[in-house]
Amino acid sequence: MTPLTVTHRDATAGPVLHVAGELDHAQAAVLRREVASLALKPGQCLDLDLSGLEFCDSTGITVLLAARQYAGAADAGIVLTAVPPHLLRVLTMVGLDQVFTLRPAPPAG
Repeated sequence: MTPLTVTHRDATAGPVLHVAGELDHAQAAVLRREVASLALKPGQCLDLDLSGLEFCDSTGITVLLAARQYAGAADAGIVLTAVPPHLLRVLTMVGLDQVFTLRPAPPAG
């Protein structure tokens, strides 16, 4: 099992959380706590950079939905960036690709 790490940085549009490792039942609380600690302001956009995500189970998807609800309650947006193919497949199968704004990874350089 790869531990879940969440790294926070601020960007012009709002906070960016880089999520790496395994987002599963055993480690979902890590991301839940990080999101809950954010002081989102109306008009900001929470960016969850999932480029380092190795695994995500149903509990992890629930945490992503909770993050969306948290952002919405603050009148902020949310975007999932660099969604790994395995998670993109699941999100698409259950229709969550229509619920979340998905962005590819920014170009290297």
